[in-house]
Amino acid sequence: MISTTRIQRQSAIRLFAQEFSESNLTEQGIGEYDPSFVITKLGVKVNRALFCGVIDRLEKREGDNGPSFNGQIRDPTGINRFNVASFQPELQADMEELFARYESGDRFLLAIVGKSRWFEGDEGGIFTSFRVEEFTVINQEAYLNWLIDTSDATLRRLNFYEQSLELELNKESLIASGFPKDLVDGTLLARQHYSNVDAENYRLGILKALSSALGSSVGINQTVIVQNETNDVEITDMDENIINPENVILDTIKNLDIGTGVEYDKLVEACTLSGISRESAEDCIEDLRDVKGDIIEPRFGFFRLLE
Repeated sequence: MISTTRIQRQSAIRLFAQEFSESNLTEQGIGEYDPSFVITKLGVKVNRALFCGVIDRLEKREGDNGPSFNGQIRDPTGINRFNVASFQPELQADMEELFARYESGDRFLLAIVGKSRWFEGDEGGIFTSFRVEEFTVINQEAYLNWLIDTSDATLRRLNFYEQSLELELNKESLIASGFPKDLVDGTLLARQHYSNVDAENYRLGILKALSSALGSSVGINQTVIVQNETNDVEITDMDENIINPENVILDTIKNLDIGTGVEYDKLVEACTLSGISRESAEDCIEDLRDVKGDIIEPRFGFFRLLE
């Protein structure tokens, strides 16, 4: 009798696009069914991930074996790229429906569970993406919950990474310090491979996500992000603005306008990243321009604050 060992399915990591896209360290499984990983600068080994965002691009390609889809979704820190292959018939019908919505001009929030993938460019660069396993269109509440949960998970990794800088770089030292088991191996590999980890940049990414969750573009000096004893994210000294498109639109123009105005699509995108529907964003832009007079359109498709 031949004995077989069931391969344990890897947990879906919650992480922002910034952390995943900056990764270029990979670990290939040895056996046919052994998992492979992308290892981030903060020491998490990513085989599968749950990531969310507003649909940013979706393309359909016809091949000899059927259609495939390539796309990307945007969260407050950047873009995650994904793929649905022709050999995934269980996803094709739903993806066709999603593609039709996208082609009609609809923009929506999407949650994807995907398996990490990568390929090496001609000059040796590593380019990461995800092969989709599951996906669904989500509402504002689900997106905001993901932003908060992922901020919490990212801050946890960041805090332990910084703790590792004060320790000897070996497994025994990390474990003795109380390092969580799920981060030990990845942190050792990350510390040995990456030399340019900007902790403040990751904190800024967390801040952007939490600001989107609250519906406002808050300056970094207005907010303090801490982690309490239960490893939950707490936010202090932050204005508790109601999630509404006016705050997002006005703050986006204020932060991005360098004298030439801010594009219409950038304003709508900022709203959708905050969990606000495209329709509400478009109505609010018109209201701020035509009714309230808070913004002007000096040239078509570009908006500035009325001084």
